[in-house]
Amino acid sequence: MKFTAVIQLKGINPYVVVSAARASRIKPGWKRAMPVLIQINALPDPAWHINMMPVGDGSFYLYLDAKVRQASDTGVGDKVEVTIDFDEGYRGGPQHDMLPDLASQLAEQTAARETWDSLAPSLQKEILRYLAALKSDAARQRSVQRAMRVLGGAKERFMARDWN
Repeated sequence: MKFTAVIQLKGINPYVVVSAARASRIKPGWKRAMPVLIQINALPDPAWHINMMPVGDGSFYLYLDAKVRQASDTGVGDKVEVTIDFDEGYRGGPQHDMLPDLASQLAEQTAARETWDSLAPSLQKEILRYLAALKSDAARQRSVQRAMRVLGGAKERFMARDWN
């Protein structure tokens, strides 16, 4: 689907609105974050994977990542041509493997494992992505230990948020 829109700003986040009628043509009846492939002014190529976020009235916010805006040389206030297709290849759940050290410690510590299992899949995914992105083994080890402490019930900051 193609349409034109003006890039707007919500807080610090550039976006375009995808109307309820357009969203229904992309994927009828979809009410949660919708995985889509997008291009702005036919860029980037190949299309970028993004989740559109529901507004609550059937329409969606299509937040435009800095990489998409840079690739398309666009910014807030620009009128753009938006191309959107439902991402049939999307698969939910963690995109990164669990680190062996984290897996073995979760197997040994029942309370931490129960907390891990109770986390929303999106938060599990965020933790695994965070750990995978660390550049050194030492940083990964420190972060796994901190994760185990907060999953075990410690009051501590981890991943820029307070736990417990």
